[in-house]
Amino acid sequence: QVQLVESGGGLVQAGGSLRLSCAASGRAFSIYTMGWFRQAPGPGNEREFVAAISGGARTYYADSVKGRFTISRDNAKNTVYLQMNSLKPEDTAVYYCAAERSAAVYNSRSYDYWGQGTQVTVSS
Repeated sequence: QVQLVESGGGLVQAGGSLRLSCAASGRAFSIYTMGWFRQAPGPGNEREFVAAISGGARTYYADSVKGRFTISRDNAKNTVYLQMNSLKPEDTAVYYCAAERSAAVYNSRSYDYWGQGTQVTVSS
């Protein structure tokens, strides 16, 4: 069992930065691929992949955030981070941290554990 708690969300102006953190409890954190997903407000908006990092620190990014967001992890602290720079209003969403052990890092259905989410709002 893995429990995930996100923090670091907030309100920021376009062009600004935020760093999200996700603290994990439970054993064997380092074997999990950790992912960040987001869900924008409004009906019909699905949870979309943002970034992921494997236990071996291989990283994956959605095209929409490449060059602006950086995912990292600190296995000693059981924590994964998402550094978000050059934020845009379209980045506004609830951001979720998730953990999985399969190779399907882009698919939200492959993730076994989820945090409660943290709100990120980017004003124009």
